[in-house]
Amino acid sequence: MKTSFDVFNGDADGICALLQLRLATPKDSVLITGVKRDIALLKQVDPAIAQDVTVLDVAMGKNRAALDNLLSQGVRVFYADHHNPDEIPEHSGLTTHINTAANTCTSLIVDKLLDGRYREWALVGAYGDNLFAVADTLANKAGLCEQDKLTLKQFGTYLNYNGYGSSLADLLFSPVEIYKLMAAYPSPFNFITERPDVYSTLENGFMNDSEKAAAIVPHSERSGSRVYMLPDEPWARRISGVYSNDLANQDPNVANAVITEKADGNYLVSIRAPLKNRIGADELAAAFPTGGGRKAAAGINALPAELLPEFIEAFHQRYPLAT
Repeated sequence: MKTSFDVFNGDADGICALLQLRLATPKDSVLITGVKRDIALLKQVDPAIAQDVTVLDVAMGKNRAALDNLLSQGVRVFYADHHNPDEIPEHSGLTTHINTAANTCTSLIVDKLLDGRYREWALVGAYGDNLFAVADTLANKAGLCEQDKLTLKQFGTYLNYNGYGSSLADLLFSPVEIYKLMAAYPSPFNFITERPDVYSTLENGFMNDSEKAAAIVPHSERSGSRVYMLPDEPWARRISGVYSNDLANQDPNVANAVITEKADGNYLVSIRAPLKNRIGADELAAAFPTGGGRKAAAGINALPAELLPEFIEAFHQRYPLAT
């Protein structure tokens, strides 16, 4: 018997994009996701049993071979994303909604497709993806008060924080678990009110890990860029992405790289371009093995130790002080 699959990134953007779609068009499906950096997800779909596949917030380039295989076997694929897709294949079974602009994310792409039907979930995804200005503008158009905007911003931040880790064991909730907990709620405000236990777990974890990160000082610093090093600890892996966003928001003229030690001797790297010059992060990351991402925010999953000095120098060279 053929079945449907929903494949999505395990961060706030991927989860909130799927929430919107399934609230609008309910469907029984097999859920495939993982930690935020686990993006080679499409290969987990079995083409022998797949009828259709929805892919959200997962870079096409990293999944191209699996995508081509699915399409060649007659599987219909709906693909929405904001990462660099490399090359988009032309196929009658493929529907794409891909926008790589620095001021959008998958939740906002889905929001447009649904004419803002579940705008509050879209805002959670956008806030979680550090698109504060864009989200504030949409929230204002929706008539949300300042307290409501702050609530959605915090929730998006906590959801995004929950997606980071080297494995699911690092996370407070697995992405599948948190998605299923939220799936029945047409508004994040309903969820926060009715499941304060879940919300408080996310909030307390975030606060505790943020307190530890606040003690970190720059490892390397120049006029337009700063590098921070985090230890090989679960709290550091969880906070690394949101910590990178926080650093970016502190000074819009400065680029930030957060480098986390890994148990295997490699490094996990998060790159944030300056908010006033949101370009180049994807190209810089792609110049190193296992690197990729978006213009404004990118990363390297396993930077070899011997390439660490080269990366740090390339990062500083790429982002001199903005003028």
